[in-house]
Amino acid sequence: MLSRVAERIYWCARYLERVENTARLVSVYDNLLFDLPHDFNIGWYNLITINSGEQAFDERYKIRDERNVVKFLLADDTNFSSMLVSLKMVRENMRTTRDVVPQETWELINELDLFARKNIKQGINRTQRHDYLNTIIKGCQEINGLLAGAMSRDATWQFVMLGRNLERADMTTRILDAGVSIMLQPDESNSVNLGQVVWGNVLRSSSAYLSYRRSVRTSVSGAKVARYLLSDTYFPRAASFCVNEIKQAATKLPRSQGVLKVIEKIDKLSYPITSSSELDEAFRNYLNDFQINLNELNAAISENWFAFDEGAAA
Repeated sequence: MLSRVAERIYWCARYLERVENTARLVSVYDNLLFDLPHDFNIGWYNLITINSGEQAFDERYKIRDERNVVKFLLADDTNFSSMLVSLKMVRENMRTTRDVVPQETWELINELDLFARKNIKQGINRTQRHDYLNTIIKGCQEINGLLAGAMSRDATWQFVMLGRNLERADMTTRILDAGVSIMLQPDESNSVNLGQVVWGNVLRSSSAYLSYRRSVRTSVSGAKVARYLLSDTYFPRAASFCVNEIKQAATKLPRSQGVLKVIEKIDKLSYPITSSSELDEAFRNYLNDFQINLNELNAAISENWFAFDEGAAA
């Protein structure tokens, strides 16, 4: 297939996954509003730090409060990773590649984009945010379900898998980072009940609560949740699972040796987590290193399959 088509399919999958994952990330903190005491101060600005958006946010807003953070992550057109900007990029990339994806995909993306923009105030305001975010997540899942059920497993599908799983692995580390950032807030991390609430919500935001309980079969704790979401090889949102999916997709595409070398480097990354481990700044540094390696993988994919003259084959 043409390299420009391959690139657009790859980014369409990444941006669609980013839309869903941004909704999931915000929902981690949003759900805590229902489960934690009213006097507990949730550091919403942590979500900006986790997404490396400090400079862009601070240039745009003077107050680091809940409303501004949520607006920046969901709706701000100056934030190139915001949910609405990502949806726009899904449409732009899909519009020029409609001939290689199921026809209904374009219709579903337009419907989701229309809902998201028309009802964005529901996402920014606290009272209706939960339902709004869930609708966005379900809309993305519907599109992904259509792609999974109707696309041939040819080169086009492999680029979908590359984009989706790279973005998913990245956001899994960021959702974990969101949980750690709450637990490291001063004078709060000693609460056992707080840990159960925070890490339970981290699992639910990743749709992982049931699979965690079936697999781990023990109480929820930060160390166990982190180990599960990083290392489990059966859960589709676990980082290890995503990296393996990327590897499988890459092997089915031509000239994949350079990309596979970067994947091997990611496979070798490890952080010693026992059931009693404390998740501290060292763990957050590990998550940051993981994200840096995923960025290197994205660069390798782009150079290997997309950096061709107009009309060349990927």
